[in-house]
Amino acid sequence: MAKAKKLTKGQVRRIKANQTKKLQSNADDIKWQDDELGDVQMGTVISRFGQHADVENTHGECVRCNLRRSIKSLVCGDKVLWRESKTHEHSISGIIEAVHERDSVLARPDVYDGVKPIAANISQIIIVSSVLPAFNSDIIDRYIVAAEETGIKPIIVLNKIDLLTPELTKTIESQLAIYRDIGYQVLYVSSETTDGLSQLKQQLNQQTSIFVGQSGVGKSTLTNSLMPELGILTKDVSENSGLGQHTTTVARLYHFTEGGDLIDSPGIREFGLWHLTPEQVCNGFTDFADFLGTCKFRDCKHQKDPGCALIKAVENKQIHPERLASFQRILASLNDNTLTSRFN
Repeated sequence: MAKAKKLTKGQVRRIKANQTKKLQSNADDIKWQDDELGDVQMGTVISRFGQHADVENTHGECVRCNLRRSIKSLVCGDKVLWRESKTHEHSISGIIEAVHERDSVLARPDVYDGVKPIAANISQIIIVSSVLPAFNSDIIDRYIVAAEETGIKPIIVLNKIDLLTPELTKTIESQLAIYRDIGYQVLYVSSETTDGLSQLKQQLNQQTSIFVGQSGVGKSTLTNSLMPELGILTKDVSENSGLGQHTTTVARLYHFTEGGDLIDSPGIREFGLWHLTPEQVCNGFTDFADFLGTCKFRDCKHQKDPGCALIKAVENKQIHPERLASFQRILASLNDNTLTSRFN
């Protein structure tokens, strides 16, 4: 049998648009009169798919709802006003009337749709790295830039510390020390041995968090370890590529027994920064703050420009050279508007 031809991006986009249109049509089939709906209630979006969303009410009960056509954007974590129907149709039990203003929103760039929200009202981003796949500080820097741009606190977590060798420990620790010097919190954990999990749980308590990190670093395994009752499926890291396979299909908000929430989202698979301006990237490197705007030339590209304040700060050991090199690589990537860094 001949191998099926791979769909083009345009074909995939048209198929997705048709599916969305069908979902919209099915949602519009269910319409209630005002007297068929109950009082307005507060709720939290637990999960969103198509023209439907699961909303948790103030009693912790989950209700599947339609969306008013006036609602342009709705993501996991949104606070909403909704009304429950007095009669239930096809498992749809209510309708979302309005969305509260977000305290924060994590978004990723999309080649076709511009900037696409992933999750809302997050208080901290847990940047998960690991010993396997190989530790990559460039990816951590990109997530930190995204976090700083949205005003969400980043926490760095090194997972799989049970795989550390003395040589790896020395190499990785020297890089993590840079982030601690800047002021970022760094945690060490192992899902295998449970080392550091209690400290991570404490950090997640009374917060709304989201795990981000490249494929295979153990985000789903960490979630399983922290919330074993959920039974989220995980897949082993590929022995051939060293990369993991993404297992989360729909963004969903989970509650910790001790307090706090965790949003598990597939929207972090592609997390480029090409939608940001060079100035926004600069602001994401908080350790550069004292030197920005002091270069000899206003249009300094911070590469080999004469009189560059950042290069001089590196020479004076006021900025770590690894940070400047990472910053320069990110700036170089902004030149390609189709570039999307695949993190998973």
